[in-house]
Order: sequence, then C-alpha cells, then structure tokens
Amino acid sequence: MTDLERVCSFLKEAGTYYLATVEGDQPRVRPFGTAHIFEGRLYIQTGLVKDVAKQMAANPKIEICAFTKGTWVRIAAEAVLDERIEAQESMLEDYESLRRMYTPGDGNTAVYWLKNAVATFSSFTAAPETVTF
Repeated sequence: MTDLERVCSFLKEAGTYYLATVEGDQPRVRPFGTAHIFEGRLYIQTGLVKDVAKQMAANPKIEICAFTKGTWVRIAAEAVLDERIEAQESMLEDYESLRRMYTPGDGNTAVYWLKNAVATFSSFTAAPETVTF
C-alpha cells in the first residue's frame, strides 16, 4: 500500500474528518466525508456555493484531521480545484449518495486534489510517523 492509499484508507475508515480553512484571520472547521484517489492524487469534494469553497479559493492552505481506533492523522496541504468533468465523475462514482445533490458539470460540483501534502499519523502509544504525497 502506498502512502497515498494509506492516507485515503484511513480517512475512509474514520468516516468523518475535519477540514480546516481560514476566513480572514478566523479559522473555520467543518466535518467532511469524501476521500478519493484519482490519477494518483488524493481528492476531496464540496460545492462551489459553500463558504468552504470560497475560503479555499482565497487561501488554498488547508488542514485535515481524522481519528479512528486510537490513531489520528493530520494532513497539511494546498487544495487545488480540478474543474475537469472526469475528476468530478470519478468522485461521484465513488460516492453515489452525493448524486442527489451534485452532477458533474453542474457548475457547483467542486473536487480538489491535495498538493504538497504532509500527513502525520499519531497516537498515545507510538512515535508520530510522517508521510508525504
């Protein structure tokens, strides 16, 4: 399993992770649930009409945190919007339940890949482990 696959699997196993952005000088954190590999990159998804998309457009630096089975991961990265229909379609194939709200090419579906990502796995019982992808 590659580092990228390990991180994606961890996020999927956790089910919910928390995505932090910045709005001006105020941190903003909200629950997310999408994690998908497309063309060798880790992707997340949201809607362009949401504040989170506007925040990532203004400042693409994000951090993700997820916890499961006594271990947590923190991922620092830059969110890069991928406007290609193929990327949107791939995400929605993996998350069929989102098709009630999103359709590839609808002008709202937004998928982002994580650039310069650094993921740190931590627990109370082992030394932290850092991977990049």
